[in-house]
Amino acid sequence: MSKVLLFGAGAVGSVYSYLFSKAGAAVTAVCRSNYSAAKANGFVIRSSLFGNVQCSPSIVRSVNDANANGPFDYVVLSSKAFPGSKPSTAETIKPAIGPKTAIALLQNGIGIEEEYREVFPDNLIISCVVYCPATEVESGVVEHGEVERLEIGTFPHNASVEHKQAANDFAELLRKAGGTVELHEDVQVPRWSKLLVNASWNPICALSRSSDVKFMLAAQSNVSWVRLVMLEIMAVAQAYGYSSINEELLDWQLGRAEARMNGPGIEPSMLADVKKGRRIEVEAIVGNTVRLAERKGVQVPLLASLYALAKGLDESIARSITGK
Repeated sequence: MSKVLLFGAGAVGSVYSYLFSKAGAAVTAVCRSNYSAAKANGFVIRSSLFGNVQCSPSIVRSVNDANANGPFDYVVLSSKAFPGSKPSTAETIKPAIGPKTAIALLQNGIGIEEEYREVFPDNLIISCVVYCPATEVESGVVEHGEVERLEIGTFPHNASVEHKQAANDFAELLRKAGGTVELHEDVQVPRWSKLLVNASWNPICALSRSSDVKFMLAAQSNVSWVRLVMLEIMAVAQAYGYSSINEELLDWQLGRAEARMNGPGIEPSMLADVKKGRRIEVEAIVGNTVRLAERKGVQVPLLASLYALAKGLDESIARSITGK
């Protein structure tokens, strides 16, 4: 029986706690704000895809508390990505990482794997691009939509044959429970593809406090302006050799938003976090992209401006949380 430690048992984490449990794994979940509800009732998931389901993993408050259930085959991070935080998430999970533990990153952003590679140079790192619309509507209760998909691959992409096989075993575990997993030779391709959307719409919507549709309708030039931001992201991806991140893909991604013009649109995660007074993933999604651009000499003035403004917003939220 595989042993899984889930770090970040919010909405998405709850869905994957259910899938790992259904696959027959022994799941331990580190919970914070939803600890009491999850300890009492497990996770209740109202899913358009899986139906109304419930799972009851072992619930703990910290990684140290989880160690009684180890050693773990997989440590799965579905928490928000805050690179550069002190202590880092990599340092926080260190007590749970054994020599054979695989670390799966179910997180947004680009370049997020490096801090884990620095701390765990010999462990398998599985980088995962997540498509799983889920919301925690009350403590321990999650509403999940009609999509659940992981696009995964090893980091680095040229990992050993042993690590490649272990990543495939991880995929098969989730497939056993009915999960959808696509294994990539280089998972940075789907990461950059999703980043076209995340690094543009997330800060734009958070800063304007608007859904994608409401922002596009706010001024005649806004759709063209969003496209210019996406072109900068595309240029960074191509500077790193990802030629498939091209204008055809860009226009397809932008077209998906334009197709929603007759509805209320989508509120990305950064906007949801701003509305709830939570810190935003500005470094993982926007800051890392700007820094990658600087390393290659790619000019990204619009993206850099969005980063500066979103970083200011995030620091403002941090001050309101701490009262400083």
